Amino acid sequence: MTACKLIWTGPRARLEAIETALTEVLWPPARAVSLTKAEPAAEDDETDWRLDAYFEEPPDGDALGALLAGIDGAGAPQIESVPDIDWVAHSLSGLGIVRCGRFVVYGVHDADKLPNEPGLIPIRIDANQAFGTGHHPTTSGCLTLLDRLAGLPPERVLDLGTGSAVLAIAAAKLWGRPAIASDIDETSVAIARENAALNSVAELVTVVRADGFDHPEIARAAPFDFVFANILAGPLVEFAPAMAAHVKPAGRAMLAGLTAAQEEAVTQAYEAAGFRRLNRLDHPVWPALLFARV
Repeated sequence: MTACKLIWTGPRARLEAIETALTEVLWPPARAVSLTKAEPAAEDDETDWRLDAYFEEPPDGDALGALLAGIDGAGAPQIESVPDIDWVAHSLSGLGIVRCGRFVVYGVHDADKLPNEPGLIPIRIDANQAFGTGHHPTTSGCLTLLDRLAGLPPERVLDLGTGSAVLAIAAAKLWGRPAIASDIDETSVAIARENAALNSVAELVTVVRADGFDHPEIARAAPFDFVFANILAGPLVEFAPAMAAHVKPAGRAMLAGLTAAQEEAVTQAYEAAGFRRLNRLDHPVWPALLFARV
């Protein structure tokens, strides 16, 4: 069986816009999306970039054209047939370590590249079929913002839509407090448990399969002092009332997965649910927001 790879090259900003469109609308049919600097290219060159998107089968041409119609210069991609292997792992392996404040996210293939500095918190996340290796700006943004909150340890933590469990693992390592990591996808749940064990926090991170907040473990632990929700804008808006019901007064909610264009709608939903915004990690496409329940 063969899979399909779509390739775009050009300016980074344009490819980031295409990546956003593919991630939000065509995922999970897009099994992996990888944005890398083309070689050779100067370190500060923003024009020579490459976007690879892997699909189980070629996407509908009309649907893809409509999806990209609003992106200036997107153009038609080059299409290649490729062997049917784990393209999530393939596209992410070898990308190197990710430094987010004191957090350093790495894969086993990059263990020898870890900085030898005091105070760093290493998190091993190997490339696999669960979202969240630290390379995407939504994950690195959450980790960077979390690093600023080290002095405010919560008692109860929830990582909603955990993916690889990188955020739950980071919280457990940073604060030494228990965390629940939930995801609706069975594969992600299994990988999250493996990652918690790999990072020696399995006794702190409880991983459950849940649709939103609907799980007995979540109900027993609520209300939470801190909730991560690195998902998408639609579910974030939908979950705003439930988030308020599961977060303590003065508890915090870190939201990511939304784009800058969707920020206003998400903010309005959470303000209407009784939250106020405390902080924002800026990114041209993928901001991370921190709210507190009033």
